[in-house]
Amino acid sequence: MLAIGLMSGTSRDGIDAALIETDGEGVSKGIAFHAMPYHEGFRLRLAEACQRAMAMDKPGFEPLIHAVEEELTERHVEAVADLLGRSGHIAQDISVIGFHGHTVAHRPEWRWTWQIGDGAALAGAFGIPVVADLRSADVAAGGQGAPLLPVYHRALAHGLPKPVAILNLGGVANITAIAADGGIVAFDTGMASGLIDNWMQIHSDRSFDENGATAAMGRVDQARLERMLSDPWFAAAPPKSIDREAFTIEITRGLSLEDGAATLTAFSAVAVARSLDHLPDRPARIYVAGGGRHNATLMRMLASHSGADVRPVDELGWDGDALEAQGFAYMAVRHLKDLPISFPGTTGVPQPMTGGVLFDPA
Repeated sequence: MLAIGLMSGTSRDGIDAALIETDGEGVSKGIAFHAMPYHEGFRLRLAEACQRAMAMDKPGFEPLIHAVEEELTERHVEAVADLLGRSGHIAQDISVIGFHGHTVAHRPEWRWTWQIGDGAALAGAFGIPVVADLRSADVAAGGQGAPLLPVYHRALAHGLPKPVAILNLGGVANITAIAADGGIVAFDTGMASGLIDNWMQIHSDRSFDENGATAAMGRVDQARLERMLSDPWFAAAPPKSIDREAFTIEITRGLSLEDGAATLTAFSAVAVARSLDHLPDRPARIYVAGGGRHNATLMRMLASHSGADVRPVDELGWDGDALEAQGFAYMAVRHLKDLPISFPGTTGVPQPMTGGVLFDPA
């Protein structure tokens, strides 16, 4: 069937919208992809909504978060309309939309996670069934609720030599390791581009470190780096996940623009390298998806610290920008077929389970 997947990730840079053809089991066929950036004003409001949500002890009504949710949903409606127009398809062709929404707070230790976005409104806008709220059931059952993409990574990597690892670099980083028998181990490794983006937005007139050029001119402050990596979360065994707001750039205060960027980039890279110790088989090759793969300095640091052959997933013919959005389309189809999207080895949930809430426009 044809399915649309929508992703507003921890990088907070915009919406990824993908159209795929899949049966929810085998390898899907990518048909169209569109990235719709957020303008600066909304990005700042979204960041504020995340900070307010993380300060709450449970999800609930908060005026700013509610207003941001309404605007976020409107922007997703626009993204779907744009994707349909670019693909040449109409709404009646589409079987389902996988709507991730935006994570404003992730608290699996408190048994809740909060993704904003009005699934019913999105379904009503196009007359297409929408599967949303894909993480909450997993967290309520004792899982981490993240990462969810491993089930899609496994489908894509069906024909690859095993073991193999797929690393996603968004605002937060997560890794999927697939064993020869198809077993999956997956978890968040720490930050990816989130803190680097924060640093650049506060200390320069740029929203991110394009190609890692700023970090390439700086020197890593090893003492500060080790202090950041001393957080006990990194030593904890998986399953584990983390919210973007769990770390800040405060420890790099006083560094030059270049040295701060270099230190935060190293923080992401070394965390990934150390996370490999948690895998049953250390991968010789790591394929990288997400916006972070465009950061040449981060990719070089990953290769250096991990000792692995680090390559973009695009070398496999995959679209590294579209992968997350495609994955949520794939999971929406699996929801319709009552197939699991999370597993003991990926989120720590007690048993394989499906997830999501279906919003039927009827």
